[in-house]
Amino acid sequence: MIEYRNLRIALLGAGSVGAQVADQLLTHADELAARVGAGIELVGVAVRDTDAPRTTDIPRELLTTDAESLILGADIVVELMGGLEPARTHILQALNSGADVITANKALLATHGPELFEAAEQVGAQLYYEAAVGGAIPIIRPLRDSLAGDRVTRILGIVNGTTNFILDRMDKHGETMEQALATATELGYAEADPTADIGGYDAAQKAGILASLAFHTLVPADAVYREGITAVTLDDVRNARKAGYVVKLLAICEKLLDPETGREGVSARVYPALVPDEHPLAAVHGANNAVFVEAEAAGPLMFYGAGAGGIQTASAVLGDVVSAARRHVAGGPGVAESTHANLPVLPISAVTTRYQITLQVADQPGVLAAIATLFSEHGVSVETVEQSVASTGGGDGAAAPAATLVIGTHEATEADLAATVAALTTSTVVHCVTGVLRVEGL
Repeated sequence: MIEYRNLRIALLGAGSVGAQVADQLLTHADELAARVGAGIELVGVAVRDTDAPRTTDIPRELLTTDAESLILGADIVVELMGGLEPARTHILQALNSGADVITANKALLATHGPELFEAAEQVGAQLYYEAAVGGAIPIIRPLRDSLAGDRVTRILGIVNGTTNFILDRMDKHGETMEQALATATELGYAEADPTADIGGYDAAQKAGILASLAFHTLVPADAVYREGITAVTLDDVRNARKAGYVVKLLAICEKLLDPETGREGVSARVYPALVPDEHPLAAVHGANNAVFVEAEAAGPLMFYGAGAGGIQTASAVLGDVVSAARRHVAGGPGVAESTHANLPVLPISAVTTRYQITLQVADQPGVLAAIATLFSEHGVSVETVEQSVASTGGGDGAAAPAATLVIGTHEATEADLAATVAALTTSTVVHCVTGVLRVEGL
C-alpha cells in the first residue's frame, strides 16, 4: 500500500469553535489519520492577536497573524473567523490556490455563496459547510448526498437556539419576552445585541442555505421572508397552549405552485408559528435545534441536537475535515453545488396556511356576526372561536365592556389574510388586532 503524504491544515480563527477544532486536531491526529488514510497536520492558526486568551491551549509556534502565507501552504483551509471580510477574501485565496475550504460562516454563504461555489468549481476544489446550519446536527450532507436521489418537498426547521430557548421559557415558566431574553443573556445563550437572533436574521440566512441545497435553486438571504419573535407576547404563548400548540420560530422551505402562474416555485420564510403539540418539533426544548425534512420517497425525517456551542460545532467542522481529507486521498475534482432547477423564489403572498388571530373587541351583541362577515367577505373561513372577557365597564366614565377573541382559520392565502386583518383594524367593533400567528406542521 502506498503511503499518502501528510495533509496540511490551516485554521483561520481561534474563537470558541476554532480553539476547539485546533485542540481536537492536535489531540486526535492519529485517530483522524487512521480514518482518512493519510496524516493530518495542523500547520498554523491565523489570529488577529497571538497574545489573546484562548479557551484551549494552542502551541504558540502555531499562532500567526499572516493568514495569507498560511493559506498558500495548505491543502485544506478551515475558516472560522466569522463576518464577511476578510473571510471572503481568504476563502477565495484558498480556493484559487486549489485548497479545499471548510467554513461555518452562514452569513458569508448567504451573502457570497454563489461567488465562492463558482470559484471552487473553476479549480475543482470543494467548499464544505456542514457547521453553517444547525451546529452539530448533520443536515447539509444528508440534503446534498443522502437525499440526492429523492425529491425534498418541505423543510421545517428550528435553527436558532436563542429564540427557541426564549420561547420555551415563556411556555414552560410563564416568563415574558423581556424576562426570557434576560435569562438567555445571563446564561450566555443570547449576545449583548440579540438582534440577529430575535429579529430572525440568523434563521433567515440558514433558511436560504437549506432552500438552495434542497431545491437546487439559488435562494439568497434577502429573498427569504423574515419575521422575528419580538412581537410574540406571553398571551400569544398561553393562547397557543390552550389551543394545543406551542410557538416556535420556524425556518420553512418548500415547493409551492405560484397562484398567479400555476408554475412551481420555492418559498423560503422565517416567522414565529404555532406547531401542534403532537408534532416532533413541539418537543424541541431549550437551546436545541431540529430540522424536519419531508421527501417524496423517504417520507418525514428528523434531525435533532445541539445547534451551537464550541465543541458541538467543532464536531461538524471535523466531519468536514475528514471528508475533505478523504477526497484528497481518493483524488478527483470536488462536487459542484447543484442549482440546475433554477426555480423562482416566490413571495410570501403565494403561501397558503392556517392562522390564529387574536382580537380585542367590544363585548356586545352582534360583534361575532360582524367579524364573521368580515372574514367571509375576504375569503377566509373561520374554524374555531374562543372568547374571554378582557375588561368590564361600570359606572360613569368607565371603559366599555371588552372581550378577547382568539380565532382559528381554515387554510387561507397570505393575501386574503392580510386583507382580512386590514379590514379588522378599521372595524368599529374591533378595538385592536393584538396578534397574528401562522399554523404550521399540520
